[in-house]
Amino acid sequence: MTLVERAGLWTEDRKAATREAERRMKAGDMSVVRLAFADQHGILRGKTLVASEVDAALKNGVGFTTTMLLKDTSHRTVFPVWQPGGGFGMKELEGAADVVMLPDPTTFRALPWAPHSGWMLCDIYFADGRPMPLCTRQVLRRTLSTLTDRGYDFVAGLEVEFHLFKLEKARLGTGDAGQPGEPPEVSLLNQGYQYLTEQRYDEMDPILEILRTNLVDLGLPLRTLEVEFGPSQVEFTFRTGTGLDPADTMVLFRSATKQIAQRNGFHASFMCRPKLANVMSSGWHLHQSLTDRKTHANAFADGAETLSATGRHYMAGLLEHARAAAAFSTPTLNGYKRYRPFSLAPDRAIWGRDNRGVMVRVLGGPGDPATHLENRVGEPAANPYLYMASQIVCGLDGMERSLDPGPSADKPYETKAPLLPRSLREALAALEESQVLRAGLGDFFVDYYLRLKQAEIDRFELEVSDWEQREYFSLF
Repeated sequence: MTLVERAGLWTEDRKAATREAERRMKAGDMSVVRLAFADQHGILRGKTLVASEVDAALKNGVGFTTTMLLKDTSHRTVFPVWQPGGGFGMKELEGAADVVMLPDPTTFRALPWAPHSGWMLCDIYFADGRPMPLCTRQVLRRTLSTLTDRGYDFVAGLEVEFHLFKLEKARLGTGDAGQPGEPPEVSLLNQGYQYLTEQRYDEMDPILEILRTNLVDLGLPLRTLEVEFGPSQVEFTFRTGTGLDPADTMVLFRSATKQIAQRNGFHASFMCRPKLANVMSSGWHLHQSLTDRKTHANAFADGAETLSATGRHYMAGLLEHARAAAAFSTPTLNGYKRYRPFSLAPDRAIWGRDNRGVMVRVLGGPGDPATHLENRVGEPAANPYLYMASQIVCGLDGMERSLDPGPSADKPYETKAPLLPRSLREALAALEESQVLRAGLGDFFVDYYLRLKQAEIDRFELEVSDWEQREYFSLF
């Protein structure tokens, strides 16, 4: 029996998708196929197989070490895998043992910038067919299943800001290697502060057109390309998708953008606030709504009100649990530098009608079938599976308890409301106490995530910063 059979996945639909992936691979005369999975940080990892090995991989997967799921953002293994239970009470983690990445044939794509290469996104399983509980794509899939049981589908659209620089020096000397290594030296593509001006867009058009062509050829649902406010800052938006699709789009978009940019002499960064003079913070605004599975109608739309009762309760859940959910929407230490008043970024858990200073912005209105919520809290480095899963968990709690979001905030930086966390440590503390997110994502996963991110904080606090050197070296 193959792994795909042991996992209960060998359905007629999957068989058809497998045949189609194999047909496209042969028709494209591809010599290799990249198999990728999203790690705990939403970074794609994986292996590249020669074409003759792909058929076996589609049925039995490809093994890799569990330590890939136990690393912080410097790629250091956080958990003591040589101890009993892998240091985390899980026998399967001991000794850096293997798990299996199983390709999802419905995700097959040809890579336009590497035409000899196919690509497939993978889910992670144990060899006996059990889903690996630390696989973040599986976490979102379980959350979507809970939502389906309540009679709804999750719909999301992406609005992503990031920086695009000219690569000046890649820092590949032996002394530059490290864990992590030295970042590259870059220069600006424009001076910025001319928001949406055509001249600034045209300055960036050569690389933007290369990105656009490749992303569209990749099959991503790209809508717009815009010049953002800051120097060398851009924003891409994507059409709405349902279920796993928006999260899959985000991980592939980030990885593809960085690869395409690098091949053409540029550097793309989804870091929220790079330490470069005059640059601005980047956010990831997640547009979301629910579709009623029986009527196929937008569950947030209402003929007479700005937002339906379902939408109001869902939004109230987002606000109620915003501090704890920030650990997933803003998972880096750097991301909390963005929560500043009077900055077009939120600093507290409030909502408003078409107001860019609030955390949740309501778009649409009475009779508008496209009515939805825009959560402006996220950073572009967030793991999309965990970001979206946390939104669903919080929104469902608001629906189940019929929570009230309160009145619209017309003065977003003066309205009394719970402040968003000022640091990753503060967000993790809120997550640790959140019974709703623990119930929705599971105690095991939440405790794993807390430990992983705490290791990142601990490493940061051991470093001597530029600020400390300037503040104390001459004074004392």
